[in-house]
Amino acid sequence: MHHVSSRSPYGSWLLGGADQSRRALRVRIQLLLTTVLVATNVIGALVVGAVLLLVRPDEPLDGGLRLAMAIALPVYVGLAVLLGATVITRRVLRVLQWARDGREPDEKQRRRAVLVPRYVTARQAGLWFVGTCLFTGLALGLQPSLALTIGVAVGIAGVVVCAIAYLLTEFVLRPVTARALASGVPPAGRGSGVRRRMITFWVLGTAVPLSGLLLVAILALAGDDQVSRTRLAVVALVLGAVVLLFGLLITGLNARAVVGPLASVRDALRQVESGRFDVEIPVYDATELGLLQAGFNRMAAGLRERERIRDLFGRHVGLDVAEAALGSDVALGGETRTVSVLFVDLMGSTTLATERSAAEVVDLLNRFCAVVIDEVDRQGGLVNKFMGDAVLAIFGAPVERPGHAGDALRAARAVARRLADELPEIRAGVGVATGEAVAGNVGDERRFEYTVIGDAVNQAARLTELAKARPGLLLVSCESVDAADPDEAARWRPAGSEVLRGRSEPTPLAVPAEDQASETSSA
Repeated sequence: MHHVSSRSPYGSWLLGGADQSRRALRVRIQLLLTTVLVATNVIGALVVGAVLLLVRPDEPLDGGLRLAMAIALPVYVGLAVLLGATVITRRVLRVLQWARDGREPDEKQRRRAVLVPRYVTARQAGLWFVGTCLFTGLALGLQPSLALTIGVAVGIAGVVVCAIAYLLTEFVLRPVTARALASGVPPAGRGSGVRRRMITFWVLGTAVPLSGLLLVAILALAGDDQVSRTRLAVVALVLGAVVLLFGLLITGLNARAVVGPLASVRDALRQVESGRFDVEIPVYDATELGLLQAGFNRMAAGLRERERIRDLFGRHVGLDVAEAALGSDVALGGETRTVSVLFVDLMGSTTLATERSAAEVVDLLNRFCAVVIDEVDRQGGLVNKFMGDAVLAIFGAPVERPGHAGDALRAARAVARRLADELPEIRAGVGVATGEAVAGNVGDERRFEYTVIGDAVNQAARLTELAKARPGLLLVSCESVDAADPDEAARWRPAGSEVLRGRSEPTPLAVPAEDQASETSSA
């Protein structure tokens, strides 16, 4: 199966290809997940430091609180990073053990794999909740006037860390999510949903920091006017910067999470539009976007099956008949058409069957039929029937062809020449006749076939029998030559007439000019 992008089927080259080994997948996930957890906690520490330095310029940290924060902040962040890089990562890898072992997940494992980003985010939220309580408690004990500021700063940093951790973890685990969802569409209700996810990250990236700004504004209204205005201005600048910077980061990551699956469907649709139906998208999203990816895969599978049936149908009845059937309602009945019929019959097939093995006979018949099919297709005819050791081809039905007689004669000459050159071990009579026939679907409503019935078919079969006694093994009716274009008609010469079986009047006959010349010289 062809993936939309063999180098980055999951939306980024960082995640590797769909055919990467289990070891490569484990190493890649462990490295990326560890990097995500470390980076998000460092970002949170930087947010805390920035807020503490800038939000209260008129009331700096006193010596005791400054020392406590200088020790507690790096120590706690370091512990959080260590815990995230070891305990959380190890726990995630245990949950995803089935992927590392190359096993198919059961329903419980699929559900747990989809919920891994929530697990990582919940653990991060727990660490930052403890940190918020710890640093707020230190402030209450050492400098109570800054307790609210520190609590808000650490709380906002924790929210930012959790939002970024969720989005990046979801991104890192796309290869595993794709394997978890490969056996079916995302379970209903298991994902967060695109709408809910968009609202959630708006709350985390924008609403929470702005709530801090509103809280400080309310407190400023209740305090000293001059100090409150100064503090409010600084708080507005700092929290505004947090909203602009980290709100943009979160919005960008969230947008990427939405655009990635849509881009994969878009690229796959382009390939389907160009005629490629062997396309499959890795389903790595557990929201409605995953349903869209899975829906495309089902659509592509249906198109592949339809194309396979269409191809098989065309092989059985001919492409022209297949196109006509697919383009309209198929019904029993027919219509009178003037057509040209080419009949090719193998000589001595019974002897071949007794002298050769079954495999050899089948191979010989296949090579014989391949020659006939090649030349009939080249001239725009329809190979209508394989009758054991004989082939019936039609020119002029089901698709009308003004020059069908010339096409049939050209195909007959080419078949006779190629059989003599490529299969000298066999002999086959070739006949061509032109006339009216009934072309249509014959059988029953439950099963029928497209066929041609009439005098032209019978005449071609009789001419084939007579051709077996001719040196060139090719005999056609003069009616076909008369209906052919001048260039093709010039290649044929009259060869007497015969009263064909089932007819009362003699039928004028013709053979290729070169065959008549060789017959005359040998006589």
